[in-house]
Amino acid sequence: MRFLKDELQYLFSGKGMPYEKVSLMIAIVITLVFWAVLSNHHVEDAKVAVIDLDNSKFSHEFIEQLNASPYIEVKTILNVPADPEKLLYQDRYLAAVYIPAGFEKNRYDKTENNIGVFYDNITAAPTGTLKSALNTIVAVENSMIAAPEVEALGVSGQQTAGLISNISLKERLLFNPTDSSNNSTVVGFLFFFSAMFFVFATIGMMARLRLERKWRKQILKGTPFDLMLRFAPYCFCLFVSLFVGLGLLRLIGDLSFAGNFFSLVFAVLLFVWSMAFSCILFGWGAPNPGAAISKMILFVPGGFILGGYTTPLDILPEWVRLVSNIFPLTWVFRFTRDILLRGASFMDAAQEFGSYMMYVTVLALLVCIRFYREYNSLQRQTAAGSQEEVA
Repeated sequence: MRFLKDELQYLFSGKGMPYEKVSLMIAIVITLVFWAVLSNHHVEDAKVAVIDLDNSKFSHEFIEQLNASPYIEVKTILNVPADPEKLLYQDRYLAAVYIPAGFEKNRYDKTENNIGVFYDNITAAPTGTLKSALNTIVAVENSMIAAPEVEALGVSGQQTAGLISNISLKERLLFNPTDSSNNSTVVGFLFFFSAMFFVFATIGMMARLRLERKWRKQILKGTPFDLMLRFAPYCFCLFVSLFVGLGLLRLIGDLSFAGNFFSLVFAVLLFVWSMAFSCILFGWGAPNPGAAISKMILFVPGGFILGGYTTPLDILPEWVRLVSNIFPLTWVFRFTRDILLRGASFMDAAQEFGSYMMYVTVLALLVCIRFYREYNSLQRQTAAGSQEEVA
């Protein structure tokens, strides 16, 4: 009982993780947050781009049928040739539907009428519902085309089943046609665990400097850049380890690498520094390194869960996808999908790179603001101490 009493005193002393609060908070937050985040259960209104080269009445009616489905949302209609792969960059669409010229003519001539469908197969799970919805729409349309023939022949539906199949889907799985886990889950875990141990190593730095009595000198004699520079060795280790992991997946696995290497280097550099700035901000006021490490849960797991490697993005409500932009992992996951798997060049991802640089700049500015607030506070304490000594 003496040992139990001693441990209870430590638990409620505030010297370590306040587990009595954290355990209850985690249970409540996880239950409520994931109930809201995963409330859809399946992909609803999967975003689809349509390349309509026929631009006829019948093609317009067919597009309306697509958009009327509860599982499909036609976000963009193009009437000029376009590269379906580029339309799928930045997770903008789950698929691109290609309606060829002569679509209406072939419908009335009862000749073969092929529609191309290009699926983003990086994460195979969300494409199942979309495939089912497209096949159902095509089947209904074919039955409407076949109905006059059935009536004219005067035979049963069973006898004429398959007599006419005017419209058919020609599907192509892009980017990850073999459903390789190396192109999806393994890459996600590589970045997640690397980021998690980076946080373990760095987020307690400010608390450690306080315990070592180096904090006042760091603030009063240094600059925000000096504090950031302390993270440089850790950032270098994270940067190298990520590329070692990707290199191993490429050499001994079947990881795709379709894009530009230097674009990926730039994206990963932005990622490691966004992690560093996040560690500074979240670990700033922690009383000890242990308490600082507990704050890792605030910005690492969220990016992993909402980044698209564990949960299909199209299953998430729009507000969740917007909120997910606060997590560094969410950003780097977009670039790994675009550059590694989809083959996007720097210019293809220029807009996204611009947004990412703004995100990292905002984090850096917040670090500077926090630094100078601490600087002013210590200056006032120093001035007050000097006055007391004089008095």
